[in-house]
Amino acid sequence: MSLVDQTAVGTAGRTDVAVRLDGVSKAYGRGKSALLALDKVSLDARRGEFVCLLGASGCGKSTLLSLVAGLDAASGGTIDTGGHRVSLMFQEPALFPWLTVAKNVEIAMRLRGVGRDERRRRAEELLETVRLTGFARKRPHELSGGMRQRVALARALAQDADVLLMDEPFGALDAMTRDILHDELERIWRERSLTVLFVTHNVREAVRLGDRVILLSSRPGRIIEDFPVDQPRPRRIDSPEVAELAATITDRLRTEVSRHAH
Repeated sequence: MSLVDQTAVGTAGRTDVAVRLDGVSKAYGRGKSALLALDKVSLDARRGEFVCLLGASGCGKSTLLSLVAGLDAASGGTIDTGGHRVSLMFQEPALFPWLTVAKNVEIAMRLRGVGRDERRRRAEELLETVRLTGFARKRPHELSGGMRQRVALARALAQDADVLLMDEPFGALDAMTRDILHDELERIWRERSLTVLFVTHNVREAVRLGDRVILLSSRPGRIIEDFPVDQPRPRRIDSPEVAELAATITDRLRTEVSRHAH
C-alpha cells in the first residue's frame, strides 16, 4: 500500500492552492539497491499560477509530474490536488496517426463518455482555441511539428482540466515555433485560469513563462531554490530582463551540477 494520499478534499484549508505536495518522496526498488528519485519535496501551486520546474537531467522533474497525474505512486508524503481535474501533456504529441485531428481531440472526451454531438462541438471549439480551425480533417502526418503539439494541447484541454501538467512540450521544436507556442500557451492559460506545472531544461523558457521557477537538485531531487519571476507580461524570451534572471538561475544550476560531478 502506498503512503501517498491524492485526496479530493480542500487543500488544508487553503482554497487558493490547486496542488500541494508535502514531503513527497519516490524510490525505485527496495533495500540497498533502491534508487531515490525524489526526496521530501514540498510545494504549493496556487490556483491560476504558472510554475516551471527546472533541473539537471535525471533530477526527478518528470517523475514529479507522473506522481501528481496519478500515473505512479509515491513512496512517501502526500499529494493533494483539491479535487481538481488534472491533465498531462508530454514532449511527444503521441497522436493516433490513423485518426483525423478532430478525432484525436475527441478521444479524451469519448473515454469520459461524452456524447458524439457534444464531442464534435467541443473539438471544434478547442481547435479554434489553439488556432487550428480548418485542419479538423487532416491527419497528423500532414501537420508540422508545431501544429501537432497544438493538437496535443487541444486534446489535453478536452479533459476540462483545471491543472495542466506539461513535460517539456516544446523541447523538440525549433526556436521560432517554440516562441509562437509560448505566446499561444500564455494566452490559453490566462483565458482559462489554468494552474500549470511545466517541466523544462531551457532556463530562458522557464523565465519567459513562469510566475515561479523551481530549481531541483541533482538526484535525488530536492527543491533547492524557488525563484519568483516579477517581470510584467507579456515577456520576450530574448529580453534583457529575462536574460538577467536566466543568468542568475543558470549560475545556480551550474553550481549544483558541478557539485555532483566530482
